Amino acid sequence: MSNEAVFIYSDQLIKYRFSNDHPFNQTRVMLTYDLLKSLNALDDSQIIEPRIATDEELELVHDPQFIQAVKLAGEGKLPEETAQNYGIGTEDTPIFPGMHEASALLVGATLTAVDHVMSGKSKHALSLGGGLHHGFRGKASGFCIYNDSAVAIRYMQKKYNVRVLYVDTDAHHGDGVQWTFYDDPNVCTLSIHETGRYLFPGTGSVNERGAGKGYGYSFNIPVDAFTEDDSWIDAYTTAFKEVAEFFKPDVILTQNGVDSHYYDPLTHLSATMRIYREIPKLAHQLAHQYCDGRWIAVGGGGYDIWRVVPRAWSLIWLEMIEKSAIHGPLPQEWISKWQSKTSVTLPSNWDDEENIYPPIPRKVEIEEKNTLTVQKALYPIRSHNK
Repeated sequence: MSNEAVFIYSDQLIKYRFSNDHPFNQTRVMLTYDLLKSLNALDDSQIIEPRIATDEELELVHDPQFIQAVKLAGEGKLPEETAQNYGIGTEDTPIFPGMHEASALLVGATLTAVDHVMSGKSKHALSLGGGLHHGFRGKASGFCIYNDSAVAIRYMQKKYNVRVLYVDTDAHHGDGVQWTFYDDPNVCTLSIHETGRYLFPGTGSVNERGAGKGYGYSFNIPVDAFTEDDSWIDAYTTAFKEVAEFFKPDVILTQNGVDSHYYDPLTHLSATMRIYREIPKLAHQLAHQYCDGRWIAVGGGGYDIWRVVPRAWSLIWLEMIEKSAIHGPLPQEWISKWQSKTSVTLPSNWDDEENIYPPIPRKVEIEEKNTLTVQKALYPIRSHNK
């Protein structure tokens, strides 16, 4: 028996946790899972337990010495100076116990999604614990230790011999994936992100087109700070359609960071929930048009974990199972269950209220220190109150 779509999930995914006050918080995966359960939109038969990626699989992208360093760090056995050389033990990517096992599980979850789609057990698969697109061959970066998407793409190439279109809609440039496949003509990367002039990692300009045989297979669309829905959707729709027509992929892998929303504390874009309806809708359409439906979706950024992430990520799953037209109030049982856990007021509705765009700031000051956690815009406090 096969499902049209499968949802990769385990409570163990929340073990990827840097600290209680770190902005990257995988509680958002649990919140999304619980919201879909409250809607009766996620059946137990659709839920697949992730496996842990093996060292051999991680080595498809990552240096063995880096993997060993991550293991030692998670055991408290890696000297601080050595850790810093590998990008761990930093402000953005601090060390935590069991970090190798937690990171390898996120990679394994994405590989579980890959195998279900590529073996024909399902057309679509969603692995919200993944999307850690800043990881490099020998270095962690920007909250990301292992790069699950890059490993998954190499895994698909090796095991299934396919051409992969990777589409990244995180507000931060998908640098780790792009550079991994920069000279590979069988992997096409498309990243739509806030311009690197203001935001980590500072890359993703339009002239990053690939190298050698891979020249012309890397596409970047940097958008300006405070870009709103209509402009964002137009750029996304035009680019994705044209790149898919050009590349004609065998499978589409989408990274679904949801930090372009105007509530997100780490970025400067002004999108609403509208774009998170359009993102999966077009991916679904093009997957059926070019790939016989083969579509793997992963998570990514998203730092307003209570108000934005569960709604936006739920819309991916609802699109996969063709229940995307859902509007109106959120389930009261979900709101009641989680409201006491947070100081922010949970949304009562699937869509943002009308006319709640923040005013264009009178002044934008962006700190120069090149880390995700400190790059913020200074603007008036935004509120739902009218």
